[in-house]
Amino acid sequence: MMASITQAENGYSVRFERNLKHAVESVWSMLTDNEKLAQWFPELSIADLREGGLIKFDMQNGHFEEMAIIELKALSVLEFTWAEDIVRFELYAEPEGCRLVLIEKLAQITAHTPRDIAGWDVCLDVIEALLDGKTIASRKDVWKMKYDKYVQAFENLPQA
Repeated sequence: MMASITQAENGYSVRFERNLKHAVESVWSMLTDNEKLAQWFPELSIADLREGGLIKFDMQNGHFEEMAIIELKALSVLEFTWAEDIVRFELYAEPEGCRLVLIEKLAQITAHTPRDIAGWDVCLDVIEALLDGKTIASRKDVWKMKYDKYVQAFENLPQA
């Protein structure tokens, strides 16, 4: 299921929602435990897990981007800056597991945006697969399918 894209106060909001058949604690550890984080987003690492703490993004060229953790509520909310944008994960306990919500607040849409949003979509697929004890044969193939759909979705947005 694709993310919903809406115009927001200072730009756009992209919202993903996944119902996972896993406890909040298991999903939270995928987001905050560096060993588990590396399985689905190897460039990211938590440097200091607290409000005001840091997440690092490995640029793969010897440099690291530092992203500030804006809000942290154990087993519930992880929100951090990403350049001019904001990434927010929310977890909600459900009878069958939990609901994972990922919201990215975009300051602006660029040529990179569909690529990045398709990337997040694949990341969520990978998290679910890992929790289910499965693997995704080719993340690149899944990404390509999603990317084409997001290019269309962003092209079809009403222009501000």
